[in-house]
Amino acid sequence: MKHTETCNTCDVELTDVNWNPSWRNINRTQCQDCNNPNRETHNGKRMFVDGKYVPTSHPLHKGGRYGGFEEAAFSSLQNYKTNPRGQVYIITNPAWSGWVKVGMAVDAQDRLKNYQTSSPLRDYCLLHVVDTHDRRKLEADVHSRLSDMCEHKNEWFRCSPEIAKRFIDSAQGDANEEMFY
Repeated sequence: MKHTETCNTCDVELTDVNWNPSWRNINRTQCQDCNNPNRETHNGKRMFVDGKYVPTSHPLHKGGRYGGFEEAAFSSLQNYKTNPRGQVYIITNPAWSGWVKVGMAVDAQDRLKNYQTSSPLRDYCLLHVVDTHDRRKLEADVHSRLSDMCEHKNEWFRCSPEIAKRFIDSAQGDANEEMFY
C-alpha cells in the first residue's frame, strides 16, 4: 500500500502540482501555499502563456496562467482596446511575389501564426517588427506614406521589403521625435 503524504499545516494531499518532490529528501511535508503564504498574492499578478512568462508591459497583460495566447487575449480584450502599445510588422508570402503586408498587432509572432493556418505551405515570413507606443497611429502613417508611392490593396503594397522597412523605421523615428516635443 502506497503511503500518501499530506501537508502538516493544512492537511491537503501533497502532489507534484502543490509540492516539490525534492522536498521529500529533507522531510519537508508542507504544500507550496503553506510554505510561502504570499505565493498566491505575489504570483497571481504574473502572466504565463503556454508556460512562457509575459511581462507586465505587454498590452494584454492579465495575471494568470493560460494555455494559449488566444485564451489570454480574449480574457484581456479590454486591455487590447484601450492600450495602444504593440508592434508594426512586415509579412511576405512567395505566392504574391513583389507584395508586402504592413500590419499591426499586439504580438506580431502570434499574428504570423494566424496567417500560417490559412496557408497549406506555412510559407508566410515575418521580415520586420517594430515595437511602438501607438500601433494604430504608426501603421496608419506608414500606410499613408506607402499609398502615395506604390500600388496597394488594403494592407498589401507592391514594393520591396526594404522600402517598406525604411518607411516603418522613418515613421517610427518621426513618432519618437514627436514624443519629446
